[in-house]
Formats: sequence, structure tokens, C-alpha cells
Amino acid sequence: MHAIPLAERGYRVTAVDRSELLLGSLEVLRGDLAIETVHADLLEFRTYLPDPVAAIFCMGDTLTHLPDFAALETLIARVAAALLPGGTFVATFRDYTTELVGDRRFIPVRADADRILTCFLEYQPDTVLVHDILHERELGVWRTRVSHYPKLRLSGAVLADVCAANGLAAGLDSGPRGMVSLVARRR
Repeated sequence: MHAIPLAERGYRVTAVDRSELLLGSLEVLRGDLAIETVHADLLEFRTYLPDPVAAIFCMGDTLTHLPDFAALETLIARVAAALLPGGTFVATFRDYTTELVGDRRFIPVRADADRILTCFLEYQPDTVLVHDILHERELGVWRTRVSHYPKLRLSGAVLADVCAANGLAAGLDSGPRGMVSLVARRR
């Protein structure tokens, strides 16, 4: 979603993701644009950057997929070290720190004539267990698949503090449905 517009504006982009499916789609859509796709863990992104960079983007809900707060601290330290002086780090994520209760824990995500995706949230002290409930019509028959995964209960204030501890001056903004955006500059 962000790699192509950046490359269209003349930036050289390195897109790191653990999803081969998403990287494969990006490879098809990029055409001749200067986008390198890398199948790797987010924490290893520095391996694929030969020099410091002007900007690093971590968009969507990627930060909350880190395994714990220690991994978040490691990532931000590596981001700060990878940025040029005055460089920018931009991140967006969903703030799960405020617990939803009762039926508010069921979140409709997407629906069309053949698919209905709903999430159910189960709160733990440092994480929220997200249960994806997918109803999908296959050959006229509805099937249900359920999966789950943990996400960090990360707040904007905590992320801004971790950035500050690593020499990044951060500003926060809130968006719809609990999304938070952070823009941080290396001092």
C-alpha cells in the first residue's frame, strides 16, 4: 500500500515482510519501480540496508505483531541507528490498551457475498488474543475457519517514550477505530 506510491515519487524502497503472499503481490504490481522485496523478519531489516536511510515506514498494525515489548525496544533502537540525522520514522498501529467488553469485543472486519470476517478480542495483561472468524461460501456451502494470534497492547505514549529513549523526537495523532500514527525524527 505504501511501497508503490513512495517508489513512484522517486524513492528507492526496500519492503521487508514475513508474508511471501504479500511480497509476491508487490513484485507483480511494482512493474519497473525501484522496489526490492525481502522475505525476512521485521527485526532483521537493517541487514538489507547498506547505508543509513532518510525514512522508515512501519504501517498498518505491524508493530502490534511483535512478540513482546523487548522486541519493540530492539526494533526502535535499530530504526534510530538506521536513520540519517534528521531522518523520519513513521508508524501506525491499533491501540489495544483500552479493553472492549461484552459484545463490543466482536469486530466486523469485512464482508461480501461470499465472505464474512469477524474478529473477537480476548484481553491478557500485555497482549490481546485476536480470534479471526472467517465464514466463507465454497461451492454454495458456508464453511467456518477460526484462527488466533496475539498482538501487543501498545499505547502511543509507550511508543513515543521508547522513541525518545533512542534519540527520536516523536509526535502522535489518533485516527479512526483506535488507530494511532507516530511521526518521529532523529535528532
